[in-house]
Amino acid sequence: MQDYTDNKSIKSYKQILKSTFIMGGSSIIVTLLGIVRTKIIALILGPTGVGLTGIYMSITSLVSTISGMGIRESGVQQIAGALGTDDQIRMSRTVRTLRRTALISGSVGLFLLLFMSGSISRLTFGNSEHTYDIALLSIAIFLGAVSGGQTALIQGMRRVSDLAKLSMLGALAGTAFSIPLIYYLGERGIVYTLLIVSATGTLTSWWYCKKIEVPVAKLNWRDSFSEAQPLLKLGLALMLGWLLTVCTQYILRVFVVRYYGLSAAGIYQASTTLSTIYVSVILNAMLTDYYPRLSAAAADNSKCKSLINDQVEIGLLLAVPGILAIMTFAPFVISIFYSSRFLPAVDILRWQILGVVLQVVTWPMGFMLRAKADGQLFFWTEFFANSMHLGLAWLGITYFGLIGIGMAFFGMSLSYWVLIYWIIRRNYEFTLSIVNIRLMSIFAFATGIVFITPYYASKNPSLLINIGVAIAAGTYSLRILFNKVGTDMTPGILLKFKSVFITSKIQ
Repeated sequence: MQDYTDNKSIKSYKQILKSTFIMGGSSIIVTLLGIVRTKIIALILGPTGVGLTGIYMSITSLVSTISGMGIRESGVQQIAGALGTDDQIRMSRTVRTLRRTALISGSVGLFLLLFMSGSISRLTFGNSEHTYDIALLSIAIFLGAVSGGQTALIQGMRRVSDLAKLSMLGALAGTAFSIPLIYYLGERGIVYTLLIVSATGTLTSWWYCKKIEVPVAKLNWRDSFSEAQPLLKLGLALMLGWLLTVCTQYILRVFVVRYYGLSAAGIYQASTTLSTIYVSVILNAMLTDYYPRLSAAAADNSKCKSLINDQVEIGLLLAVPGILAIMTFAPFVISIFYSSRFLPAVDILRWQILGVVLQVVTWPMGFMLRAKADGQLFFWTEFFANSMHLGLAWLGITYFGLIGIGMAFFGMSLSYWVLIYWIIRRNYEFTLSIVNIRLMSIFAFATGIVFITPYYASKNPSLLINIGVAIAAGTYSLRILFNKVGTDMTPGILLKFKSVFITSKIQ
């Protein structure tokens, strides 16, 4: 069994926590600003407006995934690899190629959506009324591709504080401009809001990219095409895998709109957003530093095993108490973030949260395939997960109604957990540590109690029981974290987060 009390593990925990607190703090701010935008839409336009926002975002994600070719993720992997070997020539050629490829992919996405806007409107809504708005989203596709290329450089260089700052500034500017647009333009303002968010993200990422000194490489377009082969080889597999996920989400939303209406799509959008809102902050914060570190260590299975186990443990300790709190206060959370008209989302939300708990474990394991540049395995695992999701969603909706979508997400997450663990154990000699197995057992029991109690006890007793379980889980997590890294870690983290506005890189 691996010793999790040695100096190397403690250093790893501290590195994870530092990057998590820096990016987590910025993610909280970004999330709160997103909640403000969503709340405005919910109050002014109701479930229909929220549903329309979800549809537009799904369309944008779908086209961006197709045209983007997975360039951002493969770019992070390539840049992190060059950084790990201190290969300046490889670094400069990769960065130059990444920027050119991002411009090309963004242009392809722009023209693709312009050309397909009418067909997409008819397929999604059954009419051509939204053709103009969908065509406008093509600008967001281009801006997103450019921003993605710039962000890949920042993330690959592990400039965590710069990522935190550009995320906050982009979200702040986007929110400041978008609220009056929604208020004065109504549903038409949704599209302009998405455009502004994309534009501010592009501008802020460009500003922070200027600070990175990369050796200038003379590279003609023919050489760029040759250099792009490694990016595209992994990127294509990543793109196809993500395309399956985006298509699945799009198909589910179209199905809900066609058979239940835009209001039901708004209910589904609300439950999906709230089920992942807290965990996304934690996981995305850890991803910023974790993926480059894992990519740099990809040749060493033993080191990868240690990194993944550390990441799983920290993820469980940070995420599960918050997940239990969201499940406990689901009706209140929905009313606060949206309105009482969204309360039918409560039961869907509870089922989805069960799946989210599993994703806290599968997420760090799944990145092993990307770090190893094993695009084929990544694609087939995504194919399995999304096929399972669609099949279970069809069965769930058929027999249980809208709540069946939540049940399907849990079923898919459970199946994916079994598959991904089997794959990385078989191919890369990975095993979960005894520490993580014990944590998973304890938190699975606590999650089960919080999920079941509302169905078997009246409102007030079930609320008290679940509050007690959530507090106990939070106390237990804090005790373990302090035992791992020591109480002296807390002020260090706070000082580090403060320095995010001064320094530009975690050393």
